[in-house]
Amino acid sequence: MSSRCVYAGVGEVSIYVSPKAKGKGIGTALLTNLIEESERNGFWTLQSTVLLENEASIQLHKKVGFRIVGTREKIGKLNGVWRDTVLLERRSKAYI
Repeated sequence: MSSRCVYAGVGEVSIYVSPKAKGKGIGTALLTNLIEESERNGFWTLQSTVLLENEASIQLHKKVGFRIVGTREKIGKLNGVWRDTVLLERRSKAYI
C-alpha cells in the first residue's frame, strides 16, 4: 500500500505456495480469503505483478477475478536473466 493518499484503498498482493502444496487449492483459498479481507478493510483495488513465464500464477489470479493490465518488459533480473512481468488487477464490485 502506498503512503500517498491518492492510492488509499489500493493494495499490492503476493502469495507464495510451497511446490509440495501446489495443485491442492491452497493458492485459490489464500487469494480468495485475501480478497474478502481486503474488501472488509476498504480496499477497492488489488494489484499483483507476476513473472510472465509463471502461467500457473497468472491463471490463479484470473480465476479469482484479476485481469491482465499489461506487460513490463525486462523489468527485473532473476538468476542473471532479464525477466518480463505481467501486471494484474482486481477491482472490487463492492466499491464501484
